[in-house]
Amino acid sequence: MSTLATDAAPSLGADLGRIVGAPNVETRPAALVPYRTDATFGFSGIPWAVVRPGDTEEVSRVLRFANDRGIPVVPRGAGTSLAAGAVPTHGGIVLALTRMNRIASINPIDLTAVVQPGVTTQDLARAVAEHRLYYPPDPGSQRVSTLGGNVATNAGGLHGLKYGNTAGYVLGVEAVLADGQVIRAGGQLLKDVAGFDLVRLLTGSEGALAVLTELTLALRPAPATRTTGLAYFADLKAASNAVRGVVAAGILPATLEFLDAKCIRAVEDYAQLGLDTDAGAMLLFGDDGSAAEVERTVAEIADLMREFGATSAQVATAAAESEALLSARRCALPALSRLGGATMLEDVGVPRSLLPELVRRIDEIADESGATVATFGHAGDGNAHPVGCFDPGDHEQRSRVAAAFDDIFAAAVELGGTITGEHGVGAAKLPYLEAQLGSAQMALLARIKQAFDPVGILNPGKLGS
Repeated sequence: MSTLATDAAPSLGADLGRIVGAPNVETRPAALVPYRTDATFGFSGIPWAVVRPGDTEEVSRVLRFANDRGIPVVPRGAGTSLAAGAVPTHGGIVLALTRMNRIASINPIDLTAVVQPGVTTQDLARAVAEHRLYYPPDPGSQRVSTLGGNVATNAGGLHGLKYGNTAGYVLGVEAVLADGQVIRAGGQLLKDVAGFDLVRLLTGSEGALAVLTELTLALRPAPATRTTGLAYFADLKAASNAVRGVVAAGILPATLEFLDAKCIRAVEDYAQLGLDTDAGAMLLFGDDGSAAEVERTVAEIADLMREFGATSAQVATAAAESEALLSARRCALPALSRLGGATMLEDVGVPRSLLPELVRRIDEIADESGATVATFGHAGDGNAHPVGCFDPGDHEQRSRVAAAFDDIFAAAVELGGTITGEHGVGAAKLPYLEAQLGSAQMALLARIKQAFDPVGILNPGKLGS
């Protein structure tokens, strides 16, 4: 892998400028600062240059240039990664794909959209809504996160229980390999089993195998209506038992989220939504579909909540009220950041039936370590988001949180779960990956990486490294 002296940066910038145009290259130290980090606390790197290509051909030429010289390349969208996936830990070129933000087509007959990677999740959702269509994946950062990043990490979201993660909506990709070759895998077809499933392999590959330059995404007809409700419980164990009761009753709601007591209090202090701050846990539930179907389903869920010990359960009576309830979940992270000044947000997952045990372990670990950890997440699919809150200037607090997460990851794996349900591995989770996958699978990942990227320029220090 190449190294670059600081005084060589202008030469690199000039070379790259001849590919993408000088205005689309940055090498000035001050201009590089925003690209040193992503949304992950505690990780940074120093890029040598930031390049903003405008099309697939420019991406291809940049990669060919970098591959010939052994220069690391880190693909980047909006930088919302929570696993240090977009951090240039080995320096090199940050390939910022936000200029490639065009929606090429929306097809109401085939129920597909073709987009460039820099399109935001929210912009696609709004565009397809004009055709009475629906793109279900909705990560918490949907307003700013890009679809290229969503696909590269197989992002989840609040509707994962009913609709699944991003991977279920990726029909085809155009991708540029490390040596600059352009390939297409999949397409507008709903059924296609010709060759290995490279679409699924590249989905979730975190920029370590290829750079995604065009995405063909599946859409659905827009539901006629959606409604949300909430229920309060004495503790998370009771709330988790209610989740099991809902699923056991044969109901698969669009939304089934939980907040623990610390989250409830933090959100109420932050957003003043009128939440019950005396409750030990809260479940947000909701569904979408025809008006009659949604009314029946949410009423049945509310009844089940009460049957399983909810101290209260209510259903929104208007769209504005429904959106206000959902905002309680969406603003959990910024609300928690006020508890200490900084947060470490993780996303362990276990089989849904073991979520109560996972939550119990998280609370136990937090108490034993003396760390402040609040937990929210996707109750319906067993994906919990423990959040460590601390003063970033207090080394002891940071150490306690880090030690707590070491034990939380171990507990998730011990319960047959995962160290990451939707955020990805990045640099932050890489030290824990072998504990889940084992040495044989780690070696296989390295061989796959070698096949796609023999020189090792793509996102080094991440998957397959």
